[in-house]
Amino acid sequence: MCGIVGYVGPREALPLLMGGLRRLEYRGYDSAGVALQRNGALTVLRAEGKLDNLAAVVAAHPASGTTGIGHTRWATHGRPTEQNAHPHVDCGGVTAVIHNGIIENFEELKTPLVRGGHKFTSETDTEVVVHLLEEELAKGKTLDGAALAVLPRLEGAAALAFISAKDPGKIVAARISNAGGVIIGHGKGENFVASDIPALLEHTRTVTFLDHGEVAIVTANSVNFRRLDGSALEKAPQTITWDPIAAAKSGFKHFMLKEIHEQPRAISDTLLGRVERTTGRVVFDQDLKLDDAYVRALGRISFVACGTACHAAMVGKYLIERLAKIPCDVEVASEYRYRDPVVTKGQLLIAVTQSGETVDTLAAMEEGRKRGARVLSVVNVVGSQASRVSDDVIYLHAGPEISVASTKAYTAMLVDLYLFAIYLAQRRDTIDAKTSNSLLAEAFHLPTLMDAVLREEGKVRALAYRYHQAKDFLHLGRGVNYPTALEGALKLKELSYIHAEGSAAGEMKHGINALIDEDLPVVAIALRDSTYKKMVSNIEEVRARAGVVIALANDDDEEIAAHADEVIRIPKTNELLSPALAVVPLQLLAYHIADRRGNDVDQPRNLAKSVTVE
Repeated sequence: MCGIVGYVGPREALPLLMGGLRRLEYRGYDSAGVALQRNGALTVLRAEGKLDNLAAVVAAHPASGTTGIGHTRWATHGRPTEQNAHPHVDCGGVTAVIHNGIIENFEELKTPLVRGGHKFTSETDTEVVVHLLEEELAKGKTLDGAALAVLPRLEGAAALAFISAKDPGKIVAARISNAGGVIIGHGKGENFVASDIPALLEHTRTVTFLDHGEVAIVTANSVNFRRLDGSALEKAPQTITWDPIAAAKSGFKHFMLKEIHEQPRAISDTLLGRVERTTGRVVFDQDLKLDDAYVRALGRISFVACGTACHAAMVGKYLIERLAKIPCDVEVASEYRYRDPVVTKGQLLIAVTQSGETVDTLAAMEEGRKRGARVLSVVNVVGSQASRVSDDVIYLHAGPEISVASTKAYTAMLVDLYLFAIYLAQRRDTIDAKTSNSLLAEAFHLPTLMDAVLREEGKVRALAYRYHQAKDFLHLGRGVNYPTALEGALKLKELSYIHAEGSAAGEMKHGINALIDEDLPVVAIALRDSTYKKMVSNIEEVRARAGVVIALANDDDEEIAAHADEVIRIPKTNELLSPALAVVPLQLLAYHIADRRGNDVDQPRNLAKSVTVE
């Protein structure tokens, strides 16, 4: 989950590399570094900690060069120190490598290198690669020739980029297995390498994605693609339509706050063009290839996902079972691959992932496919690994999400799964046209309702300031909003570092009541739906034990104030769509509590945006 950036062309590389790293810092901020090639030599600058530390080093030691690579690190092997920062260089200081992922056989590769006199200066698995390159370059090979000799020897998940003063004006980039992405940006007389799209958008929207087992040989005027065996490969560039401004904060204090406020637009974009006006039927683009016969015969769906995406999948299970009458199960992707899952041949496996690069989700997809499942991904990033290895794809259209804590991608996932549940139900004839039209009308009204919720931010901020010193929080929900409780608690804990637990409210008597006292704020999602009366009863259980109740309720609910210490109000919508609306105040609550506590909201400690290694 590290960030990779590279440039080769006529311009000074350093400002471009630093700009790219700024846009990729959400992928890792334990250390950072750059390597520049000029006049037969390399200049390497590195620093421990966040990118500002590297910027200070760069300011103190300005360097020149028109070919370079940069890296921002999230530590896996080796402590987050300057010594372990990338780029790593060979003994002669003429070849540099940056890497995202894990090289599982690095110790096996390192032993003969040490015996042969190579001096290792870091604790990382990455450094072994540059020493292997050094040996191959000593045989007179080009940088790409050396890379093609070394890369097949690496085991694990790795995305890498190399430069060498021995072969100037060239970057070699490669992707092995399911490590984080490698994207080539095509310019005029210049080319770029990056691990994620935001690093490229300022310079080009024409890109090519590397699949695993592929290599790109990049110069200012050409990009040649190879497989790991050295054979030539033709790849067609794609055009990315995201606006570069979407990667900037646009005046908001943090990316997360900006992305929370972008949710009405993201939902509108997600809905756009997905309902036929004449028939009222939900349609997706050509990336979803399910035929009606398959849908009618479909007997089971399994979801695989991690973290926030897993909460979206839990809502998806509820929606599909309610509307399309298909049994669903939800699996934590990191667990799925390590047991012996039962897969019905031809069943649908749905992977939900913002980045499309989450290694556990990718591995679960592969496992399901091996066992006979058809794989569909619900994903935000166009051209990501998940989208490329899936039989079918539903794109979120949420745009770039920079903050580590997902907000707009989560609500887009919920809306896409809502649409997909209607899509399945229409083709299975499990809902009639009147019900379908009503459900879709609610969806198209959702952006307006979200705007109304966001206008109440001041009240949520005041509430956050009152409770920002709490040591624990409890979030309770029922039915389709049980996952909302889980998501609200996750947002709070990852941003504020307050211990927060989400639970099904019906479980209170089975242990949770023991936690409740006068110091515990309890967020109760008590919307006027099929579980409302039960939730009010659960709230009374909290009050009977002196707990503080913060109720999330509909704006037409006059009864709830008598049962709660605090009330956050949202407009009423269809019960099945309510999770997409109910989560917004919980996102704001978590954000403002964390901001009040002085935390780094966009980059919570010990976390990174895309989990591309185990």
